[in-house]
Amino acid sequence: MPAQPPSDPGSPAIAGGASHVPPPGLDIRHLRTHEDFAACVALQDETWGANFSERVPAAILKVSQRLGGVAAGAFDPQNRLLGFVFGMTGVENGRLVHWSDMLAVRPELRDRGIGRRLKEFQRETLLQLGVGVIYWTFDPLVARNAHFNFNRLGVDVTEYVTDMYGPNTDSALHRGVGTDRFIVAWRIGEPAAGGAGTHPPPPLSAVARSARVLNLSNGEGVPASPRLPDGPAEVTLRVEIPPEIDKVQAASLALAGRWRAATRAALTWGLRHGYRVAGFYRDGGAARAYYVLSRERPTGGAG
Repeated sequence: MPAQPPSDPGSPAIAGGASHVPPPGLDIRHLRTHEDFAACVALQDETWGANFSERVPAAILKVSQRLGGVAAGAFDPQNRLLGFVFGMTGVENGRLVHWSDMLAVRPELRDRGIGRRLKEFQRETLLQLGVGVIYWTFDPLVARNAHFNFNRLGVDVTEYVTDMYGPNTDSALHRGVGTDRFIVAWRIGEPAAGGAGTHPPPPLSAVARSARVLNLSNGEGVPASPRLPDGPAEVTLRVEIPPEIDKVQAASLALAGRWRAATRAALTWGLRHGYRVAGFYRDGGAARAYYVLSRERPTGGAG
């Protein structure tokens, strides 16, 4: 559930930045020794805090691999664990699917492409098992993870869940905002559609980047409470999120809570009325970030 670069329990940021160059000698492999599993548990504590209630113990990390799960790490030449990915494989409607539960990278090594390398390793492992889609969650307020998921991997949002992991997991990452999550699908069995992560989505149009913002913030970074019509409005809309929610949380938990309330209202309204999350982008000049919501234009009829 937790962790993120894309996966989740806690949504630590894992990608973004300009480098994307992994450190030399990086080795991506399955966890296999007692020391590997212990290091993974320790990295969970470092990422989400020692009181994090959703950590995955070493025994589950080990046993899951016997049943099609993935517990893999990124190691440096000294065999130090730099990041990991963990998920479980199961059956949905008669087909094999995978739930990617956690992905974390050490803070000092984020923006180096390690998260993406871990996801690619996970993808290749699961394709060999016949898995065609990977699900995971991420916090819609974490802009870096939104960028990674939409612009690097090309995921689709399938659902918005309020407080998916409860209002409090004893992790500082969730202070003031709870655990609302997007559930996303990475369709690794459909490379022609970009699902294999090899074909980045096309850039958003100028129309998408200028669409009305449902929760536009003011000059102080305070989002408006969205005024939502009873039915669909424009074909394209935007929902604003803060560029760095962790800085908002550090400055004001009350303001972080306002961002959660405003985005929750706008995003759940959009999905309920037939919009899909068509993309995400950051406006560096204005220090703002946006989801783009899109719905098919009605066909037929007069006028």
